[in-house]
Amino acid sequence: MSVRVYLAGPDVFLPDPDAWMERKKAICAAYGLVGVSPLDELPDEPAAWAAFPLWRRIAMRNEAHIRSCQAIVANLTPFRGPSADVGTVYEIGFARALGLRIFGYATTGIPFLDRSLAHVGDAATETDGIWTDGENLLIEAFGLFDNLMIEGGIAGSGGVLVATGANDRWRDLVVFERCVLAAASLAGQPDLQGID
Repeated sequence: MSVRVYLAGPDVFLPDPDAWMERKKAICAAYGLVGVSPLDELPDEPAAWAAFPLWRRIAMRNEAHIRSCQAIVANLTPFRGPSADVGTVYEIGFARALGLRIFGYATTGIPFLDRSLAHVGDAATETDGIWTDGENLLIEAFGLFDNLMIEGGIAGSGGVLVATGANDRWRDLVVFERCVLAAASLAGQPDLQGID
């Protein structure tokens, strides 16, 4: 049985998301994986779903796609803020709860603290190594790439996170390919459910 990997990330917001996902699927195929896009049609989608609004059908379809996979490859490049896309983070949590292995990648290596401080701006203050924002709320400072729950989920699943700079934040596939290679190298491991 081929290892199916769900391709999570804000890539669906690019101007040409279908063509972009096909490029990512081709890279997966080159490493023996089957890439599953959030934009893919769902075989045997229940007819009853037609009664739901589009946003709900998309959410249900994406969860069904994740359930059909053995792993998730998630684009964690910061999106509209200092952290990863919230929809992608939800999908990572969903996959983790299902016991899937999680692989994450990002086209920047800037730590979460630095990105958070840049986002907060002059409102951030540091006292004895503890950072707070303008509302006196703590700013996470564990030296991680992103929020500790994202990295904890990846590590706990037996997956990896690949984060490094890229020439084009949204269109450089080098970091994605490194992440896919890591996923393919672990495909035969028993942690991935349902694999021969």
